[in-house]
Amino acid sequence: MEKTLLQNVSENAGYVGGILAIIAGLFVLAVIFEAVARKKNGETGKVFTTRKIVMCGMFAALSGVIMLFEIPMPFAPSFYKLDFSELPVLIGGFAYGPAAAVVMEFLKVLIKLVLKNTSTAFVGEFANFAVGCSLVLPASIIYSMKKTKGTAVAALVSGTVIMTVFGTAFNALYLLPAFAALYGMPLEVILGMGAEVNPLAGGGIVSFVIACVAPLNLIKGAADSVICLAVYKRLSPIFKSASQRIPAAEAKNAE
Repeated sequence: MEKTLLQNVSENAGYVGGILAIIAGLFVLAVIFEAVARKKNGETGKVFTTRKIVMCGMFAALSGVIMLFEIPMPFAPSFYKLDFSELPVLIGGFAYGPAAAVVMEFLKVLIKLVLKNTSTAFVGEFANFAVGCSLVLPASIIYSMKKTKGTAVAALVSGTVIMTVFGTAFNALYLLPAFAALYGMPLEVILGMGAEVNPLAGGGIVSFVIACVAPLNLIKGAADSVICLAVYKRLSPIFKSASQRIPAAEAKNAE
């Protein structure tokens, strides 16, 4: 019988607690860098306004839905698929800063879990969060320091490189061994699935992640970056005009 989300949480409480601690640490790191960027740019006011919270929720909801749609890759086994759930988070991170990016990434995974329960005892969802943050967090930090087109390009290239390197190493050192333990199968069996579809993946775990995982992350980062560059400039006037309008409740509190 399929377990409910609450049953999965209760049975993996220690692991979930560790995930939440990592999430909290990434959020604190993002807040620190955002404070530095705001000081550098002479920005004042609240980090999270009512309007920003609402917009972050909308971007996260969109990402959570997009996360359900995955595209198989011909060079990787079936459990590795491409999705574009980082794109709304990336756009939102550029608009609202690195702290918002981490919050949206976290909410994205929660929304996905509500729509579709975990089948990996949260290992897959944690991997998606961690690898996603390795793209959106450095990219939004760099862009928040100086919001120009050149900086945006540098931020997206840096984020894509960091995600590719981190995602590849993370799979080799943690994710693949964790999946092997979760499903009670030798790691060699999982590696063999990669060798069946990609001959370059047949030389062990290092060959596997280089041949299957690195290209997947590189394609995902590059695609998200290109689309972000194409649409963000058109959307930025909306973000700017929205940030200049103070909701009535906030205006009343400011008086």
